[in-house]
Amino acid sequence: MPEIIAHRGNAAEFPENTLAALGSAVELGLRHVEFDVQLTADHVPVVIHDADLQRVGNRDECVHEITWPQLAEMPVGEVSRLGERFAHACAPSLAQVVDSLADWPGVTAFVEVKRASLRRFGHEPVLRRVAEVVQPVLDRCVLISFDLTAVKILRMMTGTRIGWVIERHDAETLTQATALAPEFLFANIDRVPPAKTALWTGPWDWALYEVRDLATVRRCQQLGARFVETMTVRALRDACREAINDASNEAGPVA
Repeated sequence: MPEIIAHRGNAAEFPENTLAALGSAVELGLRHVEFDVQLTADHVPVVIHDADLQRVGNRDECVHEITWPQLAEMPVGEVSRLGERFAHACAPSLAQVVDSLADWPGVTAFVEVKRASLRRFGHEPVLRRVAEVVQPVLDRCVLISFDLTAVKILRMMTGTRIGWVIERHDAETLTQATALAPEFLFANIDRVPPAKTALWTGPWDWALYEVRDLATVRRCQQLGARFVETMTVRALRDACREAINDASNEAGPVA
C-alpha cells in the first residue's frame, strides 16, 4: 500500500493545520504530515492554508495584513464544520510546529509555501524566513510549493529535499519536472491519467491527493504512487490496515 500523508493533519476530526490536527495524525501512527505556510504582516511564518480567515475563522482579516501577535489570538476552529468543540483553537506559528516536530521522532513534514504569500511579499523574504525557521529540523522536512521558482530557490537556499505540486500532467510539465528533478511530485488525483496509464518515472516519488477511500488508494498504487495524501486520516489508515490484514490472511502461512 502507498504510505499515507496527513493532509493538514487529521483535518477530518480537528481544525486543519492546527497543532491538535497534526498531533492527532502522529498519535494515530502516521509518519508523514503536510501543512501550509503563509507570512504575516510582520514576516512571521504561520501555519494556515488560506490568505484570509473567512473559512476557518469566520473573520474578514487577511493574514498578510495582521501581525503574528494579532493572529495568535484569532480562533480558526472551523465552527461551521466542527461546531463549538474547537472554537478557541488558533493557528500556530511555523516555529511552534517545528518545536512539536522535534518531539515527534521519525516524522517527516511536507512544508508547503503558499503562492499567496509569495505574490504579496516576494520570493526572497518569504523563503528566507521559512528556511530560517525550519533549520532545526531541516533533515526531516520536505519543502514544497505549487510555485516552480520557489522550490528551485529553496533547494539552493537549504540543500534539503523539495517537492513540486503540479497543476497539469502534460508534456511541458514533464519537461520542467525532469529539469528540476525534485525528490517528490504532488498532484491532485483528478488531474492524473486513468489507472491504465502509469505516472511519469523519474528521480521523484509521487504523492497524490485528496484520497479518501480504499478504491482510490488502489488506483494510486496502480499508477505507481508511493504516497497518498488525505484529511480523513483515521478512516483511511484503518481501511488500509484491514486490506493488508485480509491479504495476509488470504496468503496463509509461509511454508
